[in-house]
Amino acid sequence: MLALPRFLAVIAISFAAALSGGVSAQIAQQRTWPELKDAVQDRVNRNAYPMTGYDREEVREVLSRINSLDRDEWARSWVQQGDKHFTHARLNETAKPLQAREAYLAAWRYFSFGAWPTQNSEGKRAAHRRATEAFRAYARLAKPAIEVVRIPFEGKEIVAYLQLPPPAPLGKGEKARKPAPVVMSVGGLDSYKEYVVEQYGPGYISAGLGYIALDMPGNGESTMLIDVGAERMYSRVLDYLATRKDVDAKRIGFMGVSWGGHWAARMGFTEKDRLRGTVVWGGPVDVYFSREWQTKALGTREYLFDLFAARASVYGANTLEEFLAYGPRMSLKTAGWLDKPSAPMLLVNGEKDSQVPIEDLYALLRSGSPKEAWVNPEGGHIGRNRDWPDTRIFSQVVVPWLERVLK
Repeated sequence: MLALPRFLAVIAISFAAALSGGVSAQIAQQRTWPELKDAVQDRVNRNAYPMTGYDREEVREVLSRINSLDRDEWARSWVQQGDKHFTHARLNETAKPLQAREAYLAAWRYFSFGAWPTQNSEGKRAAHRRATEAFRAYARLAKPAIEVVRIPFEGKEIVAYLQLPPPAPLGKGEKARKPAPVVMSVGGLDSYKEYVVEQYGPGYISAGLGYIALDMPGNGESTMLIDVGAERMYSRVLDYLATRKDVDAKRIGFMGVSWGGHWAARMGFTEKDRLRGTVVWGGPVDVYFSREWQTKALGTREYLFDLFAARASVYGANTLEEFLAYGPRMSLKTAGWLDKPSAPMLLVNGEKDSQVPIEDLYALLRSGSPKEAWVNPEGGHIGRNRDWPDTRIFSQVVVPWLERVLK
């Protein structure tokens, strides 16, 4: 079904469900273009995910050029807006580097949303290439420096961004500055490592924590799809961090949000001796992978559009049936991990999450080593609602916990 680039995936889902029987009634209709247009503008106006940091009038302009759900038409209009910022940045890079830096970041936002949530058309793939180019230019001008790290891995490489806090002044009697604690930070299904840098980087740095922003398997520049054992790519990153004199290898944490939370949980078990703590922020654990949950959750209106296409792409699945059959292999409960000892964990989510079941948080909490949890009784995915947006949860819940376990 993913081979049909001109239509949003829910159409394909409904068709496949009608053929396989039994699930079509549980999958909601896609948003029409007028409905999607209004939903995007509403999120921009509220500065809500995935539209944080965008200018509402610019987005209104972008949306005014789009007249359908065609993926390439979508990408084209967002790229047109990104081009304006990218050109401005290029013209000012030498004379006004601070302005150029912010313009490159703005260009990345518009390019990347033209590619959102997954690159399933030629226009979206082109938008993703432009987004990567713009973000690399932003990183080159960032303060503190954002290093593009390339780690050899199974004949290919892991590409990441590493940013460390400014070194503290030497204390009395100190001959060298202390290496920094570092958080391995992974986004979700559609929030690649660049989003991690933009949304979470400043909070880490302000708290005196370094971070390395990473894609999860199946998205961004990752060289592998989601599968059992894919967490070995993160173990390789731990090996790399241990070689750096400016990083304290004994003070490494892991934070994964949404799908990235699954990898935080896995790493909490598989690397319990090398990680000081992991934050499982709305991550899939067990029930999420079931056929029953997915056939219900694929219809959530909490997600803007193309949810099936995004979820299937990280598995490399091409049909609804293939996707539903693939997921259960990833259950941590089925694999026997939940009762094993783990690194300290903070579990975060909302009771009303329609994308990842809250039952998955409780399955982790009630098993194995003692853990801590923060649950918003009125929260949706990752615990967010109007009173507790992502930024507040991150700054008031996630970062203080990481500070405590790492510093």
